[in-house]
Amino acid sequence: MAMKIDAHQHFWLYNPDRDAWITEEMGAIRKDFLPGDLKNTLEAAGFGGTVAVQADQSESETEFLLGLSEAFEFIQGVVGWTNLRSPAVYERLELYSQFEKMKGFRHIVQTEPAGFLLDPQFIRGVRQLAAFDFTYDLLIYPHQLEEACQFAGQLPDNPLVIDHLAKPAIKTGHDLADWKKYMKILAGYPNVCCKLSGMVTEADWKTWTPETFYPYLDEMLEAFGPDRLLYGSDWPVCLVAATYEEVAGIVHSWASRLSAQEQEAVFGKNAIRFYQLDV
Repeated sequence: MAMKIDAHQHFWLYNPDRDAWITEEMGAIRKDFLPGDLKNTLEAAGFGGTVAVQADQSESETEFLLGLSEAFEFIQGVVGWTNLRSPAVYERLELYSQFEKMKGFRHIVQTEPAGFLLDPQFIRGVRQLAAFDFTYDLLIYPHQLEEACQFAGQLPDNPLVIDHLAKPAIKTGHDLADWKKYMKILAGYPNVCCKLSGMVTEADWKTWTPETFYPYLDEMLEAFGPDRLLYGSDWPVCLVAATYEEVAGIVHSWASRLSAQEQEAVFGKNAIRFYQLDV
C-alpha cells in the first residue's frame, strides 16, 4: 500500500509583522508551528509524509522549509518561493535543484491584482520550472479562475495543481456556477490537478458538518477524476475551524464511496506521482 501523504501543510515561526494575514479572529494560529507539533498527530492519523508549502514570499522561507525537511524525514517535499518574474530565475532554480526535497514553487496570487497570472514575465518564469521537473501550486480565488484558465493554456508542459479547490465561497454559496464552470475548464488540461484542502476555512467555522463539503468534493471528482485529486490538511491554518483529525475525517468519510485503489490515489499515490516524492 502506498504511503499516505498530506500534500499541503505549513510551518512557521510566528512574526506579527510578516504574518499580518493571520488576523485577530485567527488567534488559534498566532504562534509557532514546527514539525514537532505535527509529527505525532500526523502518525496517529495514518499519514507517513507531508509536503510543506510556503506561507511567506521570501527565499529565506524556502531555505527554512528545506532545513526542516533535512531534519525531519516525514517532510517528503517542499513547495517554496522564489521570484518567478526575475530575469535570473533560471539560475535560482538551478541552485534549488540541488536539494533533493525541493519539489515545486508557489506564489500567493490570491493577493495580486487582475492580470498578474498573464504577466509574460511570470509565465516565462513558471515555464522555466519544467526544465528542473519542478511543479507549480496555483493559489487563487474564484474571481481569478478565468485568468487561471488562460494561464494553464499557455503552460501545457508544466505540472500545475490548484490549491484549496480555488477557495469556493462555501460559507455564502455565492458565484458557485462560475466556480464550477471554470474549474471544469481547468480540469480539461491534463497537466492540472486539484488539492482537496483548505475547505473548512472557507466555510462557517462554527457550524460546518462533513456533509457541508460533499457537493464541492463531488464536483472535483466529476471534473478531475480520482487520479488528479490530492488530499491536503492545510494544517495549521485549518485549526481556526477544525482539528487535524476532523479535516482528514471529512475527506475520508466522503471518499468511502470510492474504490480502495481510488482512495489510495487521493490519499497518497497522486501526491507521490505529482511531486515525484522519493518514498
